[in-house]
Amino acid sequence: MSIFTRINLHLNTQPQLEINLNKLLENYQRLSKIIAPAQPSAVVKDDAYGLDAAVVAKTLYEGANCRHFWVAHAIEGAKIFSHVPNADIFVLQGVGEDSLSFFEQYKLIPVISSPEMLMFWKKHAIKGIKPVIHIDSGLNRLGFREADLAKLSPKDLNMFSYVISHLACADEKDHFMNQYQLEKFKHLRQKYFPQIPASLSASDGAFLGEDFCCDMVRLGAAVYGINTAPYRPNQMENIITLKAPVLQVADLPKGQFVGYSATYRAATKRKIAIISIGYGDGMPRSLSNVGKIFFRRGDKWAEARIIGRVSMDNIICDVTDIADISVGDWGYCIFDDYTLDDVARDAGTISYELLSRLGKNTRFERKYILK
Repeated sequence: MSIFTRINLHLNTQPQLEINLNKLLENYQRLSKIIAPAQPSAVVKDDAYGLDAAVVAKTLYEGANCRHFWVAHAIEGAKIFSHVPNADIFVLQGVGEDSLSFFEQYKLIPVISSPEMLMFWKKHAIKGIKPVIHIDSGLNRLGFREADLAKLSPKDLNMFSYVISHLACADEKDHFMNQYQLEKFKHLRQKYFPQIPASLSASDGAFLGEDFCCDMVRLGAAVYGINTAPYRPNQMENIITLKAPVLQVADLPKGQFVGYSATYRAATKRKIAIISIGYGDGMPRSLSNVGKIFFRRGDKWAEARIIGRVSMDNIICDVTDIADISVGDWGYCIFDDYTLDDVARDAGTISYELLSRLGKNTRFERKYILK
């Protein structure tokens, strides 16, 4: 038999990121039912958590009739504008000198979070645009405090299209802050904005009950498959598959070290596979010696432990107990049985950060699935 008989000639070097837009639509529609009768809206900030806001927004606009979108910065609103005609695009970081032209050109809706920003808007207000006011209900981040609201005139209070706030601990169902913020928000809304529709919750608040949903819910992370209610099994579908090719398979003799800083030493003879992905692609370095890579074997998955340090471009994993590993095989980093939540847990971070880091990577070969 030729020594080349078992060589895989279908070689790749780039990691591949697959985004299932069908499942994204299912998640949005499922969430819409959970929050009904509140109005659903989509958070596509940070380039839709790195998955391409133009693609995601267009998919939700055309496939789920979404007509309300939230971005962080005006430049993000400009990116999706042509893909979501006649939709409302809200800008969470508000308006300033560096972004005013975007609001003028694309008719974006600013979220006003401070008295100073309100003064700026009143000076540069754009006809036909009613801003949103953001009030603080206990997160103590952005937002008008009650002392600020008390100084606003009746005319000021009536200039807004929505009043919003943001929950601090909605991923913990029984946390005292949830009820505290709900009561504070209801108090401030009734006192200052009794006739204006309201939005208190993002994805995690959607699972806390009807009182938290108000008139509109800002659906973000859960749409992308993240479990924003970790006290219960995830009701969302995983939409991400990330895989990377094996570049080399080698024997690792007993006593030999692996990777930078020699943090792993083989207690017995091992077989290793070098995978073409690393922290330069967004895979956390904290997965060193604790993370996992999976290989498909028929209808089953074989688990390979990451050994040694995750480096910029490569991960090394132990494939001693996996039969017939060869160069060109795909190692799966994220898929339906080892999700963003699982990887984030092993890396000691949160799924939001992980998706944001991975999604914005330009080295991936991307594939979107939409029937």
